[in-house]
Amino acid sequence: MNPLEPRRKKLRQLVRKAKVDALLVSDPLNVTYLTGFTGDSAYLLISQDDELLVTDSRFPLQLAQDCPWLKLVVRESGQKMKATLVDVFAKWGLGKVGVEGGTMTVGEYNALSEALTDVALEPCDGLVEQLRGIKDKQEIDAVRLACDQARRAFEVVRAGLRPDMTELEAAAELEYQARKFGGRGLSFPPIIGVGPGGALPHYGPANVRFGEADFALFDWGVNSGWYVSDITRMVVTGRVTDRFRKLYNVVLEAQLTAIEAIKPGAKLQDVDAAARNVIEAAGYGKNFRHSLGHGIGLRVHEGVRLAQGEEGLLEAGMIVTVEPGVYFEGWGGIRIEDDVLVTRTGNEVLTTVPKQLEQCVLN
Repeated sequence: MNPLEPRRKKLRQLVRKAKVDALLVSDPLNVTYLTGFTGDSAYLLISQDDELLVTDSRFPLQLAQDCPWLKLVVRESGQKMKATLVDVFAKWGLGKVGVEGGTMTVGEYNALSEALTDVALEPCDGLVEQLRGIKDKQEIDAVRLACDQARRAFEVVRAGLRPDMTELEAAAELEYQARKFGGRGLSFPPIIGVGPGGALPHYGPANVRFGEADFALFDWGVNSGWYVSDITRMVVTGRVTDRFRKLYNVVLEAQLTAIEAIKPGAKLQDVDAAARNVIEAAGYGKNFRHSLGHGIGLRVHEGVRLAQGEEGLLEAGMIVTVEPGVYFEGWGGIRIEDDVLVTRTGNEVLTTVPKQLEQCVLN
């Protein structure tokens, strides 16, 4: 049996509940999650008792390596996906097919609908994502590896920081080191903000030198081979001012308090509140301008959100970020972020980059 068969078995149960004959999986990451195929331009059709991958003539050799057990329909050059799907649906005798409305474009949906005369398309959003929210051991190990690769890459970059180095140069070095330590690359364009740049939560690196301020914010992650990490740390390149020390300790306390609240059955909004209450009590509530965290896995943002108004519950196997921060225009921002696994009895912090204030100061 293919090792990913349990995932597809669970999906079949959701397809049955959705009351459709089959689900057409078009999101490339969802196809990878369900089959192990790492190419693109492929749709997975899965019903209660059958499955096949619709691909094109570029990928049979790769599919033979990634998932030799999978039945294929191979489109020849010049044959459109739409025509191929219409033919497959007819051969399977399908009456109602679920589609991933959240990822299929309006144009694709309309074109397929117009080409089908006897098949109804039913948007079925979030079925595969629902499964992806709970990680198995293989996925947890992949995120754990991504966290370790991120740590190692950051340690090299941090050790080489110089006053005349720019944010852009540090970002390029971080990408290089991520690949050198075995990653496919960074999870996302890194956020490296010296001084005032750190006040923008999604700041893009520029030609600002580290010597222009006393501290910098690093937000980065590594893709270990589909699964990703997401970490934020502060680096003190100059003096530790009283203001920085006070704010840093508030954010760190907020983060540690929130992590302590993570366990199966905890409300998402309650974990957010655990951190937010600490920051508000210190008088900086208006400076905490985003939610506490989000699910992570194949994408940097997937699954649940640790945020105000989110009444869902944490479950064992979820991996979430915990990233409180405070931001001040013209001065900078302080954010601390870790990736946390929800275990059966509580939680495990997967990221191991030191974060005590004295550990953030360059010698």
